Amino acid sequence: MCRLFGLSSAPQRTHATFWLLDAPDSLSRQSHRDPDGTGLGHFAADGTPRVDKAPIAAYRDRAFAQEARQVESATFVAHVRFASTGSLDVRNTHPFEQDGRVFAHNGVIEGLDKLHDHLGEDRSLVKGDTDSERFFALITRETRRHGGDVSAGIEQAARWIAENLPVYAINLILTSPEELWALRYPDTHDLYVLKRPAGGQHGSQHLDHSGSHGHMRIHSANLADHPAVVIASERMDDNPHWREMQPGELLHVGPDCRVTRQVILPDPPAHQLTLDDLHPDAAASQKAA
Repeated sequence: MCRLFGLSSAPQRTHATFWLLDAPDSLSRQSHRDPDGTGLGHFAADGTPRVDKAPIAAYRDRAFAQEARQVESATFVAHVRFASTGSLDVRNTHPFEQDGRVFAHNGVIEGLDKLHDHLGEDRSLVKGDTDSERFFALITRETRRHGGDVSAGIEQAARWIAENLPVYAINLILTSPEELWALRYPDTHDLYVLKRPAGGQHGSQHLDHSGSHGHMRIHSANLADHPAVVIASERMDDNPHWREMQPGELLHVGPDCRVTRQVILPDPPAHQLTLDDLHPDAAASQKAA
């Protein structure tokens, strides 16, 4: 299953070190489930998006994913991909960048010909083959139509997909230089949020999160002094304040690290897919590790 991670410390810029694919088990043991891509999105001081990513597979060089990446930003999004749609190359690897924003997705959307037609001239935003990048293009178009309101863009795009296309899941994290959005829909995959005060629950600790499946680890000494909001596909430590997002919930972290949330999709998709409905490769990509 793809892994999502997002962090906002806005308005403070935070130094964070990301290790992707930190799993200790051998290549031979994990070859049947080794991730198909890893990526990290963040922003330079002038707001320029930076995306580092590579299509990593079990039989290829994993140095990109294993080395520590020390970066500074007010918002981050990291993704480990288990491919369901699209070939294993950089253009299909998350995160994606459009209109100065960065996006990563976990799930499966079918009916891509219909989505492609619905995008019209905005299909020029799409460079690869994935359902994820097409979903992002629809969000980008709807955001433009709503005068730059990203929350409205996500709501309109997600609602159209939920009403018109077969859906397994459309969990997402989207970031701008000082804002973060996350959507969980429907209840297929988990997505958790942690509002972390400076120093964490004990008031003096830096951030050091490790996913239980060994796919990513995040460290930030800066967050001993600054609050942050963390979004992840799994609880990444024993902090009791992790909260599972509700199905259909859109969460927004503003430039002051203030969190607002709203259930924008209270009903299940009109065409809800199950694992049995998916192509075997797609089904395998959606199963928990």
